[in-house]
Amino acid sequence: MKSRRVDFSKFSSIKIGPVADVLVLEKGDEIPGGRMLIGHANNLLVSPAPPPLMMLGKDFDYIRPEERGLAIGAATPTGKILSFCKKHDIGGFEYLAKLPGTLGGALAMNAGVKSYETFNRLIEVTTDKGRFEKERIEHGYRFANLPGVALEALFKTESGFDSALAEDLLRLRRGQPVEPSAGSAFKNPPGDYAGRLIEAVGLKGRRVGDMAWSAQHANFLVNLGNGSFDEAMTLIEMARSEVRKRFGIDLQLELKIV
Repeated sequence: MKSRRVDFSKFSSIKIGPVADVLVLEKGDEIPGGRMLIGHANNLLVSPAPPPLMMLGKDFDYIRPEERGLAIGAATPTGKILSFCKKHDIGGFEYLAKLPGTLGGALAMNAGVKSYETFNRLIEVTTDKGRFEKERIEHGYRFANLPGVALEALFKTESGFDSALAEDLLRLRRGQPVEPSAGSAFKNPPGDYAGRLIEAVGLKGRRVGDMAWSAQHANFLVNLGNGSFDEAMTLIEMARSEVRKRFGIDLQLELKIV
């Protein structure tokens, strides 16, 4: 079992965090308790003193066609999955267009866009605890309660990659900020949008140090240079407080704080 020294100020998509040793798991390794699993750190805000961390290694980066569908390792980048499906004319994965990260991260938060979600075509997930059919896994909007560490997932496939759909979904993501961020900061509350609420309380574009609520999309917390964890947390708590005060809504985080 090996470890990797990771500088989260470069590795994470929001460009914040310390240098830390991360355990790298390959097939055959015993998965230790007391460690948090990370992928490509695309939806993580890493504190100056994070808990012990681990990630899956290259043994879990694969795509394997099977009789029942497509078996995909949890460390496989979402962009690689999309390219494979496009090349082999496989439909149902168009929502991955411009979605960063790995399959494991997409499973953990049931990632997607609009009604297109990771669990839509899922058959089962293999974790360190066993094999679990989708129906046995509690999941919902940007949420999945995976039983253990996801290692592989099996998906239903259909013939025909829909390039027009992929382009439509890609167009939605093109409206997102280009500055470093962790993606959407908050989940959309039922019947509303977190970005609308943040804008309504006057925080769109609000800056603290080098962190800000994006002037382009208010639900994106962006790093404008040398943003810090404390500056990010100040803006997060500010948004929660103001939205709760005005609308009585408790915004739920979509990004993960570790």
